[in-house]
Amino acid sequence: MKRLSPAVRLMTMMLLLCLFSFYTGLFPAAKAEEVTEEISLDEEAEASSVDGTPDQEAESSPAADAAVDEYPARSAFIEDIISLGEEMYVKADGKLKRAHYKSDIYICKNFTVYLFRQTRDKYRIAEYPDVELKIPDNLPAKQCKPYSYGYCWKEIPAKDGNPFYIAAQFLYDKNLSKEENRENALAFMRQVQRGDYFQMTAKYSHGTGAHSAIMISDYDPETGTVHWMDSNMVGRKIDGIRYGKVQFDEVKEIGWWVDAFCQKTRGATLYRLRDDIIFAP
Repeated sequence: MKRLSPAVRLMTMMLLLCLFSFYTGLFPAAKAEEVTEEISLDEEAEASSVDGTPDQEAESSPAADAAVDEYPARSAFIEDIISLGEEMYVKADGKLKRAHYKSDIYICKNFTVYLFRQTRDKYRIAEYPDVELKIPDNLPAKQCKPYSYGYCWKEIPAKDGNPFYIAAQFLYDKNLSKEENRENALAFMRQVQRGDYFQMTAKYSHGTGAHSAIMISDYDPETGTVHWMDSNMVGRKIDGIRYGKVQFDEVKEIGWWVDAFCQKTRGATLYRLRDDIIFAP
């Protein structure tokens, strides 16, 4: 084969270089290692939610705001009372407890007072942080007239340690019809809230007279019911001594309660803890 002259070889090489330069100009090489992806603010928020770390500057949702307890000490106090009531219910194990003598803690009023006194030391009223909390006794029978004994408590001011206020009250009005009184009584029971102390004078299947209970849930409008705990609503005498049953998470339609206290000379009151309950200093 005839060898190319030096001049021809030089021209061939220059032609190849020109072709190479033309080709690379049309198809530049991708620099994958140097390319970085920019993320928009919306994409950053989305990426943050994917890895489980929410954007700290994002606004809280309405549901999250609703979950914030405005009155943590008050809620804790109510929870302490109800939890202790449940403990005593479990401890009683369905057995009747003596509820006969004045000092017996299983008498209905004494039971609710006991739960209060056993849990009160951690709490105070904000306006009176140095005053120990007190729960009032029932109003004496003579002062209840013309109504029957047991529908309400003595009036003790907050400055003396009473952390309760009257949230609602029903008294049978003889100037109204039986149907009107019943409607008023039902409206009263619809106001029940978790933690309310319930006081009534009644005449029903479990007896006649005063009774105290603690509501452990808000009134449920879907079922028309309330849940409560108490002692000595149910019981019997053994050898002349009264024994009562501790109850927890009992549930009845509010009409059942209304039948008990919506009668002439009778009524009921809901006592509720104040919002300004604080943890004791």
